[in-house]
Amino acid sequence: MTSATVLPLTAWAGLTLGVGLGGFFDGIVFHQLLQWHHLLSSWYPNKTLQNLTLNTFWDGVFHSATYLVLLAGVFILWRSGRQGHFRRGTKKLIGTMVTGFGLFNILEGFINHLILGIHHVNETVARDNWILWDTAFLVWGVVMLVGGCLIARRA
Repeated sequence: MTSATVLPLTAWAGLTLGVGLGGFFDGIVFHQLLQWHHLLSSWYPNKTLQNLTLNTFWDGVFHSATYLVLLAGVFILWRSGRQGHFRRGTKKLIGTMVTGFGLFNILEGFINHLILGIHHVNETVARDNWILWDTAFLVWGVVMLVGGCLIARRA
């Protein structure tokens, strides 16, 4: 395998940071601020204190996981900065971070929303409209993934 076929550490750092930031955005904005859903709210609707407590706990587990992903991204970025051939590239880092954020949306959207159905983007609207919000979330992810790739490639 040549060095041209392996992603440089800076790209891995950006992707990892983007995935972590995507998770934090989802958890902070959708779970906490808007309160549209919680991690298991389709399986355990927040109609009882017991279910809300369960959902809040699993939101915390989710946030802990995204925190660890962010720490991994910071560590990878730090390691890439210690390499002798490190080239600073803000646009490339931003592009890979946006790509990682989009990747988070696509994976989380397909796995949690469509396959497992553990929650949906906006559970405060009529159930028939959940798929519209889930689809918009996936489209947003694809736009970010493609846009991030374009930014990184042009850098």
